Amino acid sequence: MPRTPEETFRLLLDLLLAKDMDAIADLWAPEGTGEFPFAIGTSPRHLAGREEIRGYLSGYPERMDVRAIPAVTVHRTGRPDTIVVEFSVDGRTVRTGEPYRLDYISVITVQDGLITRYRDYWNPLAAAAAAGTLPELLGLPRPEAF
Repeated sequence: MPRTPEETFRLLLDLLLAKDMDAIADLWAPEGTGEFPFAIGTSPRHLAGREEIRGYLSGYPERMDVRAIPAVTVHRTGRPDTIVVEFSVDGRTVRTGEPYRLDYISVITVQDGLITRYRDYWNPLAAAAAAGTLPELLGLPRPEAF
């Protein structure tokens, strides 16, 4: 029996903590999509297919060291293949060594245990601040340039 949407998402979180980005990409259906409606700057707004997802995730552990996922709330929808998840991620920015907490809301559709559509609603300014790239995102010189 295929995984439910919640089981698939919880496996994704386990793999994120294990820093196994290839295994996370393998949770996508071959033609599954990733959507980031709030993306700005050079961040993609849409990824089409498992291999684009894999490319997007590659190198993530070298930028963001996810250490805990302290809060996860799953909301079921009127569709058995779709859930809405609120979750928080605690970690350390590899570039700066600074701790961070990021909050997300994701809408996830799963068919036959694989993600067919993942819509990720996150704050790009908070993510850039956590990654130590906020000055570049805003087009500002880095403080060490002065």
